[in-house]
Amino acid sequence: MDTQVLIIGAGPTGLTLALDLHRRGVPFRIVDAAPAPFTGSRGKGLQPRSLEVFHDLGVADSVVEAGTFDMMLRAYKGREVLREWNPHEGRVPTEDRPYAHTLMIPQSSIERILRDALPRGVEYAMPLTSFTQDDSGVTAVVGGQTVRAKYLVGCDGGKSFVRKHLGVSFLGETHDDVQMLVGDVRLSGLDRDHWHMFGRDRQDFVALCPLPGTDLFQFQASGGGEPSPELYQRIIRERTGLDDVVLHEVTWMSLYRLNIRMIDRFRVGGVFLAGDAAHVHSPAGAQGMNTGIQDAYNLGWKLGMETLLDTYETERKPVAEWLLGISTKIMSSSDPFARRDEETMQLLLSYRTTEGEGLQAGDRMPDGRTDAGRIFDLLRGPDFVTLDLPDGPILVRPDGYVAAIGRSAIDAYFGANPVTQLHHRRVAARRAA
Repeated sequence: MDTQVLIIGAGPTGLTLALDLHRRGVPFRIVDAAPAPFTGSRGKGLQPRSLEVFHDLGVADSVVEAGTFDMMLRAYKGREVLREWNPHEGRVPTEDRPYAHTLMIPQSSIERILRDALPRGVEYAMPLTSFTQDDSGVTAVVGGQTVRAKYLVGCDGGKSFVRKHLGVSFLGETHDDVQMLVGDVRLSGLDRDHWHMFGRDRQDFVALCPLPGTDLFQFQASGGGEPSPELYQRIIRERTGLDDVVLHEVTWMSLYRLNIRMIDRFRVGGVFLAGDAAHVHSPAGAQGMNTGIQDAYNLGWKLGMETLLDTYETERKPVAEWLLGISTKIMSSSDPFARRDEETMQLLLSYRTTEGEGLQAGDRMPDGRTDAGRIFDLLRGPDFVTLDLPDGPILVRPDGYVAAIGRSAIDAYFGANPVTQLHHRRVAARRAA
């Protein structure tokens, strides 16, 4: 084998997976067809659950420093401010939920931080052109090189070559009548303390959001057409009604068409699909990039231990179904910014197989303070952790979800999955008063 895992695509999903494999000491290569890193914003909202993932991976502080939690929204009619509000007003960090709400940060900044944390860099200008499988692994041709790997993971976006080559169905629908122009622009005439929105309906809407850590704004406008600086300037002029809002440069631009689709299989032999390669949807609610990050987080430890790999599809497929439903619901709402709650922040996502009150197996393990330290710090690392608490032990998976509660349930879990016990440590702790 040339490597254990070959990752196709170096967006947030692929980079999260690479960083998780790195800390496990799992050999990997990460390749991307693009000649250089993506520099646009695309996604710009990082949800609290993804920040918890990044805390475990050791990059949360850098990510938070590069973004902002404080972004006021402002709606206009010309120069008249119709409304100014904070969609996260009243949300503050708590002991069990240390990240209170969405962090605004351009996708390119997240990717840069994840790349910087990897000792082995991304191999760019390395398109995947073919692959085959046999009983012992995958043979792929990337950038004209033949690479042999035990596993291949397609994190290569909505137009995924991996998905198409596998022949996996991408079920759903395309709405050609729902289009949006997006891009990153430099302009003058607007402050950088607000997300500025003009237009009263979906036909004449334009939004300009300052991107933290840059001198750019993200441009979003309803409607179609061939993206160009001239078109973007005309839309800004016509829809804001402000002559002094002047576009100076467009650094990235794209036309978005609404696709609501997901795959019917997340695994075919030794090949897995994650992120946009597995599910695409409305951008409303800032869910897509976050779901891809958590796809990778779910898959990483299973690839590292080479156990429970079939549960990747079992656990992530229902999440993808939820994702398509919630993002479509938010998009069709009269006020897409009104829906900002624990569900959209992805803190309530669970892998439960049974119902019950209180914390259950499959739930996200909440943070908290103990005499041995902060729970999230005690869990940090690539292992299963048994927290020996005064009211009984809790076994927590490497991705921060509860595996079992109580000694007999923990023994049964390890009995059913003996490999996991080789990656296990125990911590005695008492919750702080």
